[in-house]
Amino acid sequence: MKIAVIGGGPAGMCAAGKAAGMGAEVTLFEKNKLLGMKLGITGKGRCNVTNNCTPDDFIKNMTKNGKFMFSAINSFSSADTIEFFEELGVPLKTERGNRVFPVSDKARDVVLALKKYVLESGAKIVHEKVTALAPAGTEASRIAEVVTERGRYAFDAVIVCTGGLSYPGTGSDGDGLRFAEALGHKVTPPTPSLIGLTSGDKCCAEMQGLALKNVAVTVMDTAKKKKIYEDFGEMLFTHFGVSGPTVLSASAHMRPMESGRYEVHIDLKPALDEEKLDRRILSDFEKYKNKELANALSDLLPASMIKPVIARAGLAETKKANSVTQKERRALLTTLKDFSVKISGTRPIAEAIVTSGGVAVSEISPATMQSKKWENLYFAGEVIDVDAYTGGFNLQIAYSTGMKAAESAVYKLWEEM
Repeated sequence: MKIAVIGGGPAGMCAAGKAAGMGAEVTLFEKNKLLGMKLGITGKGRCNVTNNCTPDDFIKNMTKNGKFMFSAINSFSSADTIEFFEELGVPLKTERGNRVFPVSDKARDVVLALKKYVLESGAKIVHEKVTALAPAGTEASRIAEVVTERGRYAFDAVIVCTGGLSYPGTGSDGDGLRFAEALGHKVTPPTPSLIGLTSGDKCCAEMQGLALKNVAVTVMDTAKKKKIYEDFGEMLFTHFGVSGPTVLSASAHMRPMESGRYEVHIDLKPALDEEKLDRRILSDFEKYKNKELANALSDLLPASMIKPVIARAGLAETKKANSVTQKERRALLTTLKDFSVKISGTRPIAEAIVTSGGVAVSEISPATMQSKKWENLYFAGEVIDVDAYTGGFNLQIAYSTGMKAAESAVYKLWEEM
């Protein structure tokens, strides 16, 4: 039972370790000098290992093709992942939003644990770039060889775990998608997901670097004239537009992305209804009644946001607080409860946390991760057209599909012996 696993990320390492542990002769191909390069930089170097939730909640947090993951997540759940890493010597902790991190806060510990799993299972690691998958013949339904820059290798089964197109410097440059297309598979064009959003609104650049906490974010689809996403938490203004946890999650819903179609609406004071906020503004204006408006709002807003809010409300910065009219105060209140940013697009896919798109799920068996076109070809991880919110869900997709593909490949080869 000779199995090739292509790609040394989390899905590939899980697949290689699982298949080898079940008795297969496994070769893990990774073109980089190191395994898990992208994994090593996730979560700002902390690695959000998984999300400590039930399989049902996991599927609810998928943004695309969630039903496809039913079998895989129930076979290897978040609870299984936590037990798996702790048995490999990586103590874990659960933080806000059920996000699971290593106690050490070091992604490197997670990478080394998975490499240990691969090596101790008996799998072989080959650092060569795979260039093609070769069928057994023109009329064949099986993959016979893995072709690399250095040679050709015969295998009984192949598991493709090459990732998407995000962070190409770590090796995710679309190789697996090209292999799939060359073999006749339909590939949904890759687009960025969990990505920063660009905007032409000058206020973003004026506030770049400003991080907001405890704000309510709503995304409106102006083409369909409806609300498509709501969230509460943190966001960030940048030189290009907006980013941060709530914005990254919101980006997964902006499909298709079209310039000017979407607007992000921010409630800067969600804990206060309009009546309470109005009383708060009046209180501050009384406190600073002889000061200019730009100074009178210093208790209510971060310094870099005061001028953009005043401008958006159509007021003058130099106007004294004690001369603000009821109508002007109403305009200010409305701006605080609904500060909008028009979205022009996303940052490049290379910067995306996750690639949306990939090998069409209609051509992969959800129960086995096996190709419906090739008897001994399997897919796992980000190369498949599935993705989820930020919070550890996408890494869980990698583990679950990697384990499922490996298990399925070995079982099928056993049957064929």
